[in-house]
Amino acid sequence: MKLTDFDTLTFDCYGTLIDWETGIFEGLRALLDRVDPALTRDQVLEAHARHESSQQRYTPGKRYQELLAIVYKRLAEEWRVSYTHEECLAYGRSIRDWPAFADSADALRYLKQHYKLVILSNVDDESFAHSNAKLKVEFDAIFTAEDIGSYKPSPRNFEYMLEKLGERGIRKETILHTAESLFHDHKPANGFGLASCWIYRRHGQPGFGATMDPGAQPNIDFRFDSMADLAKAHEAAVLT
Repeated sequence: MKLTDFDTLTFDCYGTLIDWETGIFEGLRALLDRVDPALTRDQVLEAHARHESSQQRYTPGKRYQELLAIVYKRLAEEWRVSYTHEECLAYGRSIRDWPAFADSADALRYLKQHYKLVILSNVDDESFAHSNAKLKVEFDAIFTAEDIGSYKPSPRNFEYMLEKLGERGIRKETILHTAESLFHDHKPANGFGLASCWIYRRHGQPGFGATMDPGAQPNIDFRFDSMADLAKAHEAAVLT
């Protein structure tokens, strides 16, 4: 299997292209300043993953920025610190401030020359528009949790994406699903027989950060530590 065997890259966005762990941690800073004793970054991210994943199961139709407002409330309660409703809403809106990884825009610009680029993301449309501006590329299709009414790792999200891409003549065999999260993306992608490319942003760090433990390791066809490494590998594959 080679990178040049595919004509479409389907991307997770947050954690893969956008540095959501930094965005989450910075967005929670006002709350964290009231927590005593102080929590480590990974403790914060792991607690966030628990509450976010639970909320996505119970309220799959809620827009992501509204869902994050509930996550903020649950975290404040768990950590026994005061909060206001406006703080919850502000945290939900903070998605627009989450930074892109430094290599994302350049890598996407290169890959756009060789692939159709598609987003499959656990986000709402308004929030993604702000992130898309940071990524500086026009995606061929954007599928959000708001469009679908559920959140990954629900198979519904992959079913929807594959149906809509199939209507455009894009076959499953030509798609390489590209993502950081084993839990949200690679495990369900395996269930649909999609080839997988792991962008392992957390290499060198313990645990799973802002995503849940996937359990058994899913099958991975390609692994790179960054989007820049993926672009370089494709460039090398073209030359061989």
